[in-house]
Amino acid sequence: MGAHHDERRREIAEAVLAVVAEGGLAAVSLTTVASRAGVSAGRVQHYFRTKADLVEAAFERGGAFSAARIRDRVDVQDLSQADPRSVLTVVLGELLPYDDASRAHLRVRHFFNAQALADTAIADRVRALYAGLHEDLADLILQTGASTTDRARQTAVRLTAIVEGLAYYVLIGACDLNEAQQQLSAELSALPG
Repeated sequence: MGAHHDERRREIAEAVLAVVAEGGLAAVSLTTVASRAGVSAGRVQHYFRTKADLVEAAFERGGAFSAARIRDRVDVQDLSQADPRSVLTVVLGELLPYDDASRAHLRVRHFFNAQALADTAIADRVRALYAGLHEDLADLILQTGASTTDRARQTAVRLTAIVEGLAYYVLIGACDLNEAQQQLSAELSALPG
């Protein structure tokens, strides 16, 4: 299989992300993805046999993009070497649409969340994503000396819910990015530690 195979799969997964960002999960098909990736539908099917396989690959690729953006913004490859409060701020800030790439990523994320209401396989993936995110955030909150384990988990869930709600508002124009960032900053400033 090799590097070329992996690169082609990544390119197709990125095409899926672009299709989802523009038209939601319903817009994903072999032909729309093939057109976006600049390959034949047969080539897409060679790498991904079903629409579910395409969606799974996009889900994974979106997570990889997000992790890379967080590492770049914190400016370290190993987040455990960074200041926990800084990492917490960056991770939560990544949940707000602050540029074209984050706007597209968050549109995809919200499309996946909406589809999870009707698709148990996607719901399973989304729940696992949130479980990991909440655990990581709770660990960061504990490292700041701000809380007990139970309280850190509750705070992680609350902060995620607040920021994702703000992100949705920014995406639909119910509030602007500056207001959302100020509210996130106020929430983070209110954390003890």
